[in-house]
Amino acid sequence: MATGAPLQSRHYPHVIPGTGPASAAAPAAPRERLLALDVFRGVTVAGMLLVNNPGDWDHIFPPLEHAAWHGWTPTDLIFPFFLFIVGVTSHLSLTQRRLRGDGEGAVVRQVLRRGALIFLFGLFLAWFPGFWWSAIADDPDPSFIDRVLYRLDHLRIMGVLQRIAVAYVIGALITLRGSWRQHLMILVTILLGYWALMTLVPVPDTGVPGSQVLDTPDALLSAWFDRTILTTNHLWASAKTWDPEGLLSTLPAVGTMMLGQFTGRWIDSRAPLAERLNGLFAAGALLLVLGLVWHWVFPINKSLWTSSYVVFTGGMALVTLATCMWMIDVQGWRGWTKFFVIYGTNPMIAFLGSGLMARLTVSLIKIPTADGPDSLQSVVYHTVYTPILQPRVASLGYAVTFVMLWFMILWALWRRNIFLKV
Repeated sequence: MATGAPLQSRHYPHVIPGTGPASAAAPAAPRERLLALDVFRGVTVAGMLLVNNPGDWDHIFPPLEHAAWHGWTPTDLIFPFFLFIVGVTSHLSLTQRRLRGDGEGAVVRQVLRRGALIFLFGLFLAWFPGFWWSAIADDPDPSFIDRVLYRLDHLRIMGVLQRIAVAYVIGALITLRGSWRQHLMILVTILLGYWALMTLVPVPDTGVPGSQVLDTPDALLSAWFDRTILTTNHLWASAKTWDPEGLLSTLPAVGTMMLGQFTGRWIDSRAPLAERLNGLFAAGALLLVLGLVWHWVFPINKSLWTSSYVVFTGGMALVTLATCMWMIDVQGWRGWTKFFVIYGTNPMIAFLGSGLMARLTVSLIKIPTADGPDSLQSVVYHTVYTPILQPRVASLGYAVTFVMLWFMILWALWRRNIFLKV
């Protein structure tokens, strides 16, 4: 991230860092490679907005829902895809910093600064609007100060951006030195170690090994760890006793980021394009098979970010990225890419802006109706969509409209060369 004002008004045709535009001073990599990355990232960000903003959470097509617990749906690929892309682009951006002559200290400071800002963005999104807007138990008439203090006392510490920040910093620092073989051994150790912790170590408050309670979210070591360190007031409000982006489960997320870094090295190599594509497809297929096999003993599970989930989603990301490169670089099919490039070059604005908009329209802005005050989101949904569409189609229609609205916002920023550089 840039220090000072975060909004940049200079034109960057491609994005190198995980969540912002490339430095104009850095030597540019070949256009096609960066275009494929931007497209892949744009598909991921647009997909995130689509699944996060349905018209009605009770009426969603199954592929747009997360798996209930074990297993996966297309929705469960979005978060690891984004973290994987952060790994790819972090390798490219840090490599460019070294080519500019930055020393080890400058690179480390950049990693820490970027990670801290991403983490703070996540905390801001969780904290907004800075006070609790609903009823407070045991306080029938809370003052504004009471609402502010209650919000702080129940602020969720971890979250999507916070996990990205922590995984990015740890993954980047691990791979600053040493060979790729050493980094691979660290990755394997992380994944096997997490498997052992989650299945073999007795959970302190029950003495039961995790392998016996993998179907019980709040009985696992990761849940105990989050309750002990973060306390229940600062966990995911929908669960209260565990957090899907908790502390211990962030450890294997570092592995997702490192897989992206390995991929960044490979696509940035001097090997012929055909060889790089073959390598991506082959590695992706191998990881897919390995993840599915591992699923038999340590199930694929997004909320736990299990080791099998890391390997499986890493394979899916490799195959998806390779497909984008094949379509764009080999076949030259670029006419469809602009929509996703615009999403892919301003992902932080899309994430933060859509999150703030959802908080405002769903929770804060109330519209008078015959049945009492209702949220702006609900009024729009039931006025425009439900009268003419079946429930699931109406819910999807609202989500698609949300995606298109944000495309227009991002397109206007893109036309003015305004990017949130992170």
